[in-house]
Amino acid sequence: MPSRPRLRDLGLAIGTLPAGTHNAITDVPGVRVGHVTLIDGEGPLEPGVGPIRTGVTAVLPHEGDIFRDKVAAWVHRLNGFGEVTNAEQVREMGVIETPILLTGTQNVPRVADAFLDWAFARDPELGVTTWGPGPVVAECSDQYLSDVRGRHVRAEHVRAALEGAAGGPVAEGGVGGGTGMACCEFKGGIGTSSRLLPPDAGGFSLGVLVMSNFGRREHLLIDGVPVGRALRDWRPPASASDPARLGSSIIIVLATDAPLDPRQLERLCVRAGAGLARAGGLYSTSSGDFVIAFSTTNRTAHNPTGPVQSHGAIAESPLAGQAWPAQPPINYSFQAAVEATEEAILNSLFAAETMVGRDDHVRHALPTDLVLEIMRQHNRLGPNRP
Repeated sequence: MPSRPRLRDLGLAIGTLPAGTHNAITDVPGVRVGHVTLIDGEGPLEPGVGPIRTGVTAVLPHEGDIFRDKVAAWVHRLNGFGEVTNAEQVREMGVIETPILLTGTQNVPRVADAFLDWAFARDPELGVTTWGPGPVVAECSDQYLSDVRGRHVRAEHVRAALEGAAGGPVAEGGVGGGTGMACCEFKGGIGTSSRLLPPDAGGFSLGVLVMSNFGRREHLLIDGVPVGRALRDWRPPASASDPARLGSSIIIVLATDAPLDPRQLERLCVRAGAGLARAGGLYSTSSGDFVIAFSTTNRTAHNPTGPVQSHGAIAESPLAGQAWPAQPPINYSFQAAVEATEEAILNSLFAAETMVGRDDHVRHALPTDLVLEIMRQHNRLGPNRP
């Protein structure tokens, strides 16, 4: 687990909805996360050899056979300079039938291939009496810190991430697929957060996991405070690195046990984009910004037992008998998506430690003490927080 404290450990909080037990995507029942982190070598880049600062993260929507028991899903493109494999199939069919895998850009084909080997070994009927699964692999570039020509994520790493996935607390920062990532010119990577909906919205849970690799320092916002501008001259000065190599992408994975259908999940994805904007994301050109959302309780059997399958959908209008202007239950899911996305991004920053990579490139950890002083000046700490 990370040695650096998370946002809430420091007295900071985002929004008004309560977080779940672990404040993680794994607060959605059945969701599991696994990481494999690859760190090796130092000094000058030797293309195809190292130094290595990469990895893979697996998000499993439930504890059963995801191919045989698919989850309602959507993939939403905020900005398309990137890849989510089989995104069109997810949008066409409205389901995800595999775990979601996050990694560095050049690792994508090897990760997808390794997943297929793993899936075929587990189910001998795949590709024989039924179609083969369409792996969902999403990426950001870790080229600034890692040798990407070596495509160092191998089959054994993918298998270990899948088979080691677990519930409970989730490691954050420079781990798994987030190992070589940066956020707002600081070290970034994996971050997660969750929200609980009130009883009159069903009492459901919603969790977000991000792989953050976007942004410029001066745009960083924390709970509405322009922290990035206040840190512009902190060492090294903002944008001192090669601008062409600044991270500019993010993958947002959103899980909920609310019974949302694919159309509603698309609406939820749009609100996750608002959470990204609240942290300072601009959807910059040459940036790959994608949201992958799924509902763990809206399932589709691979082999249905009858000609009609029924699915629930959360209410989108105020409930009968509620006095105007009562909130439609889905609005709380929208709020949860915004708040959890923003906090997950910030957790990816707060948890990450300074990392030195290829050619002695450095991504510094967010200077927490300075950030806390800035937040204190804006009354964002303690009981006086607005």
